[in-house]
Amino acid sequence: MEILKGAETSARIKEDVKKMLDTLGGKIPKLAIVRVGERPDDVSYERSAVKKLASFGLRAEAFSYPQEISHEDFKREFKRINEDKDVDGILLLRPLPKQICEKDLEAMIDPGKDLDGISPVNVAKVFAGDDSGFAPCTAEAVVEVLKHNQIPITGKRVVIVGRSMVVGKPLSMLLLKENATVTICHTRTKDLKGTCQGAEILVAAAGRARMLDGEYVAKDAVVVDVGINVDEDGKLCGDVDFDSIQKKASMATPVPGGVGAVTTAVLAKHLVQSCVNRFKQSFGN
Repeated sequence: MEILKGAETSARIKEDVKKMLDTLGGKIPKLAIVRVGERPDDVSYERSAVKKLASFGLRAEAFSYPQEISHEDFKREFKRINEDKDVDGILLLRPLPKQICEKDLEAMIDPGKDLDGISPVNVAKVFAGDDSGFAPCTAEAVVEVLKHNQIPITGKRVVIVGRSMVVGKPLSMLLLKENATVTICHTRTKDLKGTCQGAEILVAAAGRARMLDGEYVAKDAVVVDVGINVDEDGKLCGDVDFDSIQKKASMATPVPGGVGAVTTAVLAKHLVQSCVNRFKQSFGN
């Protein structure tokens, strides 16, 4: 089985980012990472994102707020960041505390700065097949991995396990746009195992540690594991039991070091694209 490491795809995206940066006349795009509370996974992702963007030659500033901040106070702070002309893109770490209505923030965010595709405008564009919007970074990262490794998508039977708006649903739209035949599965899918066995490309995005083992995988299938979980030993693992699929799958992404490594590269690409778009608007071009 060939292991599809994300570093190679990320390096290719980095080259694309450099080319786009050359069109900005020396301007360095800036990302605002907005976090509420001190969830360890949010803090960890924030640090890795800042480091990754710096390696791409980009700026990132973290805006953190206390867990108990009120809905109205947070909206006021978010509005200030949203309207800051020095900020080219925003990444809002979710889930937010219960007292904050995420729908309000999704409606507020400038679609042009919404790098992770949470605004109603960008969601609609993804579902309409409109490339002018931003898709969720993880969903787009899956497509980037397939394309970089020259894995045919057109006409392929793809099964996605997971129906979230972060991965499952938007990814299904991106793959349909590439002319795949897509099936979305979830916790109430009858004969989940049989459905997965019919996939030529199997995407695991359910958020359950090692949920899918070798019995779910067809011979020579390509397996893309989007899951990031912590097992009983405190180690990172995916939604796929990686060891058990090695004699079945032809290719698979590892966890860690697979799709996650590409997701932040896609975030960097979206940031530069947002800046390029705003740069063109400033000059009426």
